[in-house]
Amino acid sequence: QVQLVESGGGLVQPGGSLRLSCQASGFIVDYYSIGWFRQVPGKEREGVSCISDSDDDTFYADSVKGRATISRDSAKNTIFLQMNSLKPDDTAIYYCAAKKGTAAWCTQTFEYDYWGQGTPVTVSA
Repeated sequence: QVQLVESGGGLVQPGGSLRLSCQASGFIVDYYSIGWFRQVPGKEREGVSCISDSDDDTFYADSVKGRATISRDSAKNTIFLQMNSLKPDDTAIYYCAAKKGTAAWCTQTFEYDYWGQGTPVTVSA
């Protein structure tokens, strides 16, 4: 059974750090492109970061560039999103998504076949 389970979210103060995890089962993440997305109530789900299946090329949205790092741990079949210098605008539910092979438009939701249930991140003093 294909499954993605996010974890690591929570309440942090502005300037703090968080490491989000996406544990995959039922498929091998090495052969998939993986995206991290976030969504705020009343707004569309937006792409945050993604990593390619083929060459580990990464992408970061301008809003998190320099503050976020996406990585893949093949041994654990897990994808991580490390976020530093968190801002209140980072508050959202964060989702990971997977697509077999290469995602031509890795920041677009329609590219992905599998989604997790999300983990909430709240950045507030």
